[in-house]
Amino acid sequence: MIEYPVSFVGLPIGNREDITRRALEVLQGVDCICCEDTRNTGMLLNHYGISKPLLSLHEHNEAQRAPEVVARAQAGERFAVVTDAGMPGVSDPGYRLIQELKKSGVAFTVLPGPSAVVTALVGSGLPSDAFFFGGFLPVKSGRKAAVLQAAVQADHTGIFYESPFRIVKTMQALAEIDPEVPVCVARELTKVYETYHRGTAAGLLAEFTAHPPKGEMVLLIGGQNAPRA
Repeated sequence: MIEYPVSFVGLPIGNREDITRRALEVLQGVDCICCEDTRNTGMLLNHYGISKPLLSLHEHNEAQRAPEVVARAQAGERFAVVTDAGMPGVSDPGYRLIQELKKSGVAFTVLPGPSAVVTALVGSGLPSDAFFFGGFLPVKSGRKAAVLQAAVQADHTGIFYESPFRIVKTMQALAEIDPEVPVCVARELTKVYETYHRGTAAGLLAEFTAHPPKGEMVLLIGGQNAPRA
């Protein structure tokens, strides 16, 4: 039974088998599924034998689409909101829709699911009692350097998303701040080529310069003032 007009559903970050039974029940029970990319979501739904109308909801149309979803939910339709991977609203579309739902008084719920942030944190071996998630690192070198400087000097582990096309320059910037700062790059989590690259900024810079990594990745930085076991 779908108890809320709108359900934000966490989806697998790579391995399809990580989806929850509750998520499948909700996806099967709603009237429409809002998704970041209808093709990606369609493949996942087909894998589980679910056929539902799909409505695109991505970063470029979320502001315009949100009022439509709210109006249809108020009229009695039930929606699930998903993104290509992970949790809607966390470095993915969903936040603007939630603001519209709050403003309109439409009830919604969140179904937990796989998280690249938490998975990478545990697998990194870096201190996990306190951490900061900064989303995607800035592209501009000046802003990126400031963010990395703060992460290196922090009393917790810093977690960021980064592109494989920029990771070498990012490691170079980190190594210039502190070549010995402990870092980890978690790559292709839950997928066939899942890899944790653990070491120092200088060490990973040398490794990635020689063998540029591919795939989706999470960068973790152990702050200089973070407690060590």
